[in-house]
Formats: sequence, C-alpha cells, structure tokens
Amino acid sequence: MSTRQRRIVELLFNQQNDITAADIAAEIGTSTRTIHRELNDIEPALAAHGIALHKKSGIGIKIEADGGSIDRFKQQLNLSVPADYSPEERRVLILCKLLQYDEPVKLFTLAHELNVTMPTISSDLDQLEDQINEQRLTLVRKRGYGVELTGKEQAKRQMISLLAIRYLDDSDLFGHHDDGTDHTVVHPLTSQLMSMVGREQFFKLERALWQMNKQWPLRLSEDAYTRLLIRLSVALTRIQLGCLIQPSNSEAAVPLGASGASAPPAQAAAGNGRENDQLDRLLQLLDLQLPDQEAAYISALLTDEAQHELGLLVNHNDMSLIETVTGLIRFIEDKTQISLMNDRSLVEGLIQHMHPAFQRIANGIAIRNPILTQIKKDYDELFTLVRQGIDTFVQNIHIPDEEIGYIVMHFGAAIERLKQLPWKVRAVLVCTSGIGSSKLLAVRISKELPQIELIGHLSWYEAVRLPADDYDLIISTVNLPLASDRYIKISPLLTEDETVKLRDFIHDITLKSKEPSPAVLADSDRGPVDRLRQLRLYSDIVLRLLDNFLVHRMERAAGGPDLASQLLHMVSTIDQPSVLLHKEKIVGQLLQREQQGSLVMPDTEIALIHTRSEWVQHPVISLFRYDLPIELNYEAGSVKQVLMMLGPLKLDKASLEVLSEISGMLLLTEMTTLLEGGSKEEIKSFISGQLEKYMIRKLDWRD
Repeated sequence: MSTRQRRIVELLFNQQNDITAADIAAEIGTSTRTIHRELNDIEPALAAHGIALHKKSGIGIKIEADGGSIDRFKQQLNLSVPADYSPEERRVLILCKLLQYDEPVKLFTLAHELNVTMPTISSDLDQLEDQINEQRLTLVRKRGYGVELTGKEQAKRQMISLLAIRYLDDSDLFGHHDDGTDHTVVHPLTSQLMSMVGREQFFKLERALWQMNKQWPLRLSEDAYTRLLIRLSVALTRIQLGCLIQPSNSEAAVPLGASGASAPPAQAAAGNGRENDQLDRLLQLLDLQLPDQEAAYISALLTDEAQHELGLLVNHNDMSLIETVTGLIRFIEDKTQISLMNDRSLVEGLIQHMHPAFQRIANGIAIRNPILTQIKKDYDELFTLVRQGIDTFVQNIHIPDEEIGYIVMHFGAAIERLKQLPWKVRAVLVCTSGIGSSKLLAVRISKELPQIELIGHLSWYEAVRLPADDYDLIISTVNLPLASDRYIKISPLLTEDETVKLRDFIHDITLKSKEPSPAVLADSDRGPVDRLRQLRLYSDIVLRLLDNFLVHRMERAAGGPDLASQLLHMVSTIDQPSVLLHKEKIVGQLLQREQQGSLVMPDTEIALIHTRSEWVQHPVISLFRYDLPIELNYEAGSVKQVLMMLGPLKLDKASLEVLSEISGMLLLTEMTTLLEGGSKEEIKSFISGQLEKYMIRKLDWRD
C-alpha cells in the first residue's frame, strides 16, 4: 500500500462512526475524487482479510469486521513497507539514515530503499541542506564517495531529538507495543525514529527518573519531562552504539540548545553539589559508568531542561499571552452571548496550553491533531469563531487548524461544563492531547455516565504508578504500558460506541473485579470529615497569606530607576527574617525569573514578580506602590505597582494552588483596579472572597 492508502485505512480503523469521503479528503489533504479512487484499490485488500468496506450514499463509509480480522490486517500492514512516502516523510527518513551511520551512504542505496530515483534524492538533499546547517552539521556530497553528515556528536544527538519531538507523539513513545498483543499500525518513519531514540533506554530512564524524583523533584511540565527523556534516551542509545563525544574540545560536553547554539552550562552547577548527586544517582540506577565528557553531557541535560522552569511559582510567566487569552475569550463571549470570562478553568487551561503550543509552532515543530475532522464536524460554528479570534489576536505567527482544534476543545468543555452531574465510580484521566482535551472528555463522561467520579487528570508516568486502591479505573486517550484490564482507551470526544464500551468496561471489569471493601465504605462515610480537613488546610494557608499581606509605599529615590536596583530594597522592606533567609540570593532568583518573559499586566502599570526559592520558608505576598515609574529589564516598559509572590522551593500542592489562584485574579479588572488604588483591607477582602468561591468549587461543597 502507498502511504496515502495506509493513512486512509488507519483513519477508517480509528473511526467509530461513518465518515464521508470529503472528511477523509480533508484529513489526508487531497481531493474527494482521489479518495474514491484509492478506496477502490483498498477494498479488495480489505476483503481478502474478511473486512467489509460499507459505503452508504449520503451517510458515509465504515469498516465492518470482527476484532481478530482487523488485528491480523493491522499486523500485516505493520510488517509491510509503503510503496511510496510523502516528500516530507522521505526527507526525514533520509536524515535518519544519514544520522544513523558514521560513513558515506551511496545515492543509489537511498534511492533503492525509498523507492524513488537518484535525482529525487539529490533534490531532497538540496532542500535539507539549510536545515542541516542550522544544526551545525555539514552535508558532504562527493561523486563516487556518497553522502555523509559530519559534525560534532552533540549536534547529531540534538538533531535526532528534534526529529523525535517533531514527529513522534506520546503514544509512539510509551504505548504498549512490545508484548505481541497490540497490533497498532506503526509507520516506518515512526519505527525508525523510535529505534534511534531507543525504546528500551527510554523506559529504563523513565523508571530511573521516577526514582530520583522522590529525592530531587524535577518540577517539570509533562512536555518538558518527555522532552528530557527523549534527549537522555538518544544520548544513551548513541553511547551504546559507540558514538561518543570526543574529549579534545573543552566545550564537548555542552549540549546544543533548541536553536542550534551552544547552551551555557547550568548556572547552579558552580558551588552546588546537587547536580553531581543527581548524575551519580542516575548512573547508579542505570548501572552505568561513563567517560567524563559523557557524564558532563548527561549532567548538563538534567540541569538545562529544569532551567526553563527554575523557580516557577505560578503559570502566568507571559503576560502578553494573558492579554491574548482574555481578548480571545471576550471575542467568543461577544459572538456567542455566553459568559465565559468567569470560568477560571477555561482561562487557566488556555494559558497553560497555548504557551508551549505557540512556542512549538514558532520553532517549526508540527502540531498533530488526529481528531481534527471530528472536532470540525461537532463544533463547526465554534471552530470558525475561534479561528477568527486567533487571527485577530495572534498575528506574529500562523496558527494551523490542528492547534485551533485543541483551543476549540477548551471552549467546548467550558460551554458544556454547566451540565455536570454527580459521580460514584472513581476514575483517573490520562489525556496527552492537552488540558482542553481532558476537560472536554471529563465533561462528556460526566454527561453520559454520571456515575463516574473523575478524581484527577494525571500524566501517563503518574498514572501507571498510581496505587490500585486509589482508583477504580483509568480512562486514557492513548496506549499505556499497562495490562489491558487496568485501563480503557477512548477518544477525547467519547463517541456513542465508546460510551457503550466504557459502560461495559465498568460493569465487566471494574465492578466485578473490585467488590467494595469495608475500608472503602468507611472512607466514603468519612467524606464530610475529609472535606472539613481539607477546608482547614486551605483556610490555614489563605489566612497566613492574608494576615501577612502588606501594601508598601515606596520612593524610587531609595535606589536606581530600574527594577534590579529596587529589588533588594523591596525584599528588605518585607522584614520577615524567619521567612526570608538570604535576601541577596532571593533577589538574584527574582531577576533570573524576569529574564524569561514579560511580567507586566496588559493595559496597566502593574508587574507580577515571583519565584520559588530554598531561601524562602513560607509563601509571602506583598504589594509595592512607587511614587515614580521603575523600568523593567525585559523591555516591558515601566510600572508603578509591583506584586511580589515568594514561595519555598518545596511547596505543598495546596499552597501552590492557592498562589496560582491569586495570580489568576490579575486577569480580573476588579483586582487590577484595587491593586492600583485600593486599600490593603479592600484588596484582602476581594482576594478572600475569590478564594472562598475557589474552595467551595474545590471541595465540591453543596447546599
């Protein structure tokens, strides 16, 4: 089968309901006429395996067969090689083959393996040359010699990692494909990249990092954690193949950054033994001994990935993005006449999702959305509105339809959130498509199966380690490295067939295999007591924060006109020696956080500065009002009010939630107005009122 035919078959296998040829054409990126022609070629191949292709005029196309026939066909399809590749797939495969070998490859060999002519390969190499040069590699092409990639080993590892991040998704990386029971179709490009990443190394590293996390929490987002795993796994796989960093260059151990430039060594490495301890522990868990230059490289990877999120206290590290989000929500509100701005879950979800997504788009990393066609069908009008809003408020980069689909799911979840019902069966969600997808799925589940209580949205690596007694079932949108009776895989849109499948799963597996124990029943009887304990926990955190909250009137003359000159004065003004242990170091960390993005609230003279630090014992919030504007270091303009939030490096989940909730209030006009001119008591009253509403929602408190 050709690549296009394989994609059509995969789409039909993954579709629960009828799908039209036009929908397939839109997903594949070709014409409806071409789809009909391809289906005529596909149909006999399916029929030979006992699979019927039903075409209903005006309704659509659907596969009908028993599970065994489909699995056998998938297995055959997986073993076969496509007759052709798309130009992009072919070029990536060429890169993979050149990166895989440390010797020249003949043009004839590449042409034969990829089923194209030698001139086509030459043309592909011409188009790849700029991309190769950007990664500090050189493409060597000599008649009679062949083609070869030359350059530092770090650059080769960086390029492999970038290709894996761009073309592999989480299902490819950690899906359960190696026990002979899963016959999911794997494209040769996916297989090639997974070989270069090293599946075995990937899971060894993941288990080791999880063990290390107990002693040294990495505090990385799920994307950053997966990215770190890929980079480490590529490095160890290359080391295992004998592709080592040469010790002759003094910079040999420094990894290359995403842009291809040399990344600076971790700032914290000097005078701090924690990084060495982390490296030693990792190598011990992996039972590895490495040359000095390789050990330095691995240590730098461990530290550099964490540098991006070092000291992150709240998620609002890009105020221009907040302005975009608030503008988009108000645009959708105006068009739909639905009140959305007060839905904090929508606001927070969009900010957390769009920040890394837009960064990936800006870096040229493709966004994949396997359910885009279904989203367009189910949310046609909303999709159009979100596209209009994004085009209005995001003009520096082009946002593709795939990403628009994910943003639509955030709004879809918010619109359906009012229909939520009580739950009875405890379930954990694993949805790697993003926060919007998980929230939409949560709403759909609560609507269709109100007996399910969704107790959390976890990453795949958290879910697989969750004690079985903590939940009744795991609902995932991707394959998990778990036995099939421990979780159920469904799509984020929860089709009618999947609703039946989920209901049967609960009945046949979950409820039959787990009779309620006296301990579980006792836990449910103590529900109100548990809620009261949580209420006390959150109340204590809020009261401590608000009792210590102060508004300080500041004179700029006490220091220079810039933030760096004023920070030490601000921190010293807080005057809580038992809480702030080393003011100079806290100032340094605040300045480091400021370098990572704009901190000014849109249309105000208010800046938010924050950090988590080992020199802070308890969370602190203070507002500083200056008589004259002070300049920020990140070309973000000047401000007269500075809201400072400080927290310990090791901060409990409840405190982090409260601080994040307070920072989220900066999106509210009432809050910014009070910060600019309100009294201390007025500000405290507003914050306490908002946090009271938050706790009611958090504890599911009912009248």
